[in-house]
Amino acid sequence: MTAEPTTTPRPGIARRLWEWLPATIDRRVVWMAWATLVVQIGIVGTGGLVRLTGSGLGCPTWPQCTADSLVNTPEMGIHGVIEFGNRMLTFVLVIVAILMFLFVVRMRRERRDLFWLALSIGLYVPLQAIIGGITVLTNLNPYVVGLHYFASVLLVALSAVLVVRVYATPGPRVLAVPRWYAVTTHVTSVFVLVTVVVGILVTGSGPHAGDGGAARNGLNPEFMQHVHSWPAYITLALTLVLVAGSRRTPPVLRLTLWTGLLLAVEALQIVVGLWQARTGLPIVLVNIHMVLAVMLVAAMTAVVMNLKAPAAAPAHTADS
Repeated sequence: MTAEPTTTPRPGIARRLWEWLPATIDRRVVWMAWATLVVQIGIVGTGGLVRLTGSGLGCPTWPQCTADSLVNTPEMGIHGVIEFGNRMLTFVLVIVAILMFLFVVRMRRERRDLFWLALSIGLYVPLQAIIGGITVLTNLNPYVVGLHYFASVLLVALSAVLVVRVYATPGPRVLAVPRWYAVTTHVTSVFVLVTVVVGILVTGSGPHAGDGGAARNGLNPEFMQHVHSWPAYITLALTLVLVAGSRRTPPVLRLTLWTGLLLAVEALQIVVGLWQARTGLPIVLVNIHMVLAVMLVAAMTAVVMNLKAPAAAPAHTADS
């Protein structure tokens, strides 16, 4: 009598899916980190289109589009299509956030930084959607609309940190630039933040309310444009210092690249800002300006994140 051959049972679907997920940083993780940053910047552009086309109340309520319909209706016209379309893009952000989290969940012990970043972004996306709903329910209150935009600024910054950390060597890190350079970088980041916040107030005082019946914040738009330019030019001057000083930083940090990118975004942002102010704030230029603002935040974040190197690498002393 012959013994029947034994067979190893195949793992279940859940087990196979778990084993398919990355256990180390691979191409999927890198691509998904970049996808996270791209969609967070992209939603700013589509959100700007909603506001600039006067479609902010294209769906007059939230979370449904109308009191009787989850989606927009033909009677709502193009404004309903634009507003509802922007709402649907939130699901793209959710899908990307879920995939990003799944792609780092197996390395939650080895790469706690990526795990918590992905989790934070994933939890922040629905919060951002809720703030968007509040903007509709408050009839596009300019300060709530500004908060909605600023929430996107924070999400873009977190996404930029995620991208940088995906490429970084895990473990302790130490300052790898002269102390004066680090201080100048952080001061520059403060002026970037001030520039963005004042820009939000400028937009809240201008003609693009998102709807013809929405209120403005009551500030003088012409005066606010001048106020907006002050921190922007200070940021430009400080960035020039960073670009010049980056040549004396360790090449491994690639600060010449990142500060050059920061300078390029700032220069383009200033050109677009001056152009839109002198041509009556056309929709296309204002939308470009809004997107460039969050790209500026992403570039500034990358510069800040690259001031340190792994502890095993040579670094400048605090007195350098």
